[in-house]
Amino acid sequence: MPKKLKTILAQTLIISITLMIVKFWAYFITNSDAILTDALESIINVIAGSFALFSLHLAHLPRDENHPYGHGKVEFLSVGFEGGLIVLAGLGMIIKSIYSFIYPHKIEELALGIILTIISTLVNFSVGYYLIFIGKKQRSMTMQADGHHLQSDAYSSLGLLLGLILILVTNIFWLDSILAGGFAVFIILTGISLVRKATAGIMDEANTPLLSEVVEILNKNREKSWIDIHNLRIIQYGQHLHIDAHLTLPYYWDLEKAHDEVKKLEYIMLEKHPQTSEMFIHVDPCLPTSCAICQIEKCMVRENNFIQKIEWTMESIVKNQKHQV
Repeated sequence: MPKKLKTILAQTLIISITLMIVKFWAYFITNSDAILTDALESIINVIAGSFALFSLHLAHLPRDENHPYGHGKVEFLSVGFEGGLIVLAGLGMIIKSIYSFIYPHKIEELALGIILTIISTLVNFSVGYYLIFIGKKQRSMTMQADGHHLQSDAYSSLGLLLGLILILVTNIFWLDSILAGGFAVFIILTGISLVRKATAGIMDEANTPLLSEVVEILNKNREKSWIDIHNLRIIQYGQHLHIDAHLTLPYYWDLEKAHDEVKKLEYIMLEKHPQTSEMFIHVDPCLPTSCAICQIEKCMVRENNFIQKIEWTMESIVKNQKHQV
């Protein structure tokens, strides 16, 4: 599958280069700053697409002595790099729009420029939608980021088109500079969002949707012998997950039986959540206080009565303390 993802990104890169040429052609025939801002972002699309392709290659390299957890974190760098470039492009667009507002110029062949922009907008949206779809299916953050970037480009181009049509109808050319400035602000916000997402990944910020998926799998497949699971932590390395957890088992079990139960838990996670690549399970022996939530029937060493089954939740399962009634 990595080879297929690389092929898709390579094809996307070729499309981005083609659209960049079309947009700059539209700028040269119209002399519109608004279209120029769209064309400048196309340069970002090409650079970011190239880096995304390279980072996807690195992310799927096997582990080695220098990278025991693999190379997946490079995907966060790719997303952050793309976001940073978008922000820089947006700032440049604002400077150019202010200059053009002070020193206005005539716009020509606007109708042809609008047609070319419509074509590029439709292509960008379609390719972006496809990348997001494949990225979610294959859990590739790089492809999703590239897809969202292309779709945000399409959305902003749609606003750009409305403005260009207004200019065509009214012949108020200074609207072009206002439109370019507003478009630039939208681009900057998109870039900041991507940088924020990349930073969260590099800093191993809690991923709530991902944690919810894991907790749901644990609840649906829990065994009565799993008295408790707590101190659950998830670290994402590109497409792969590293999961740590503490599992409470009967204290009187021998090492081999406890090991088999741990392997059962690992197998369930690997089967139900394909993104999981490894789990490290720390085994805790049960305590007398565990009896109240222990569902093991006919336990010969039970010291307290069973009271109720505890539902594992995102809020409780991450805490470094055992569940209690």
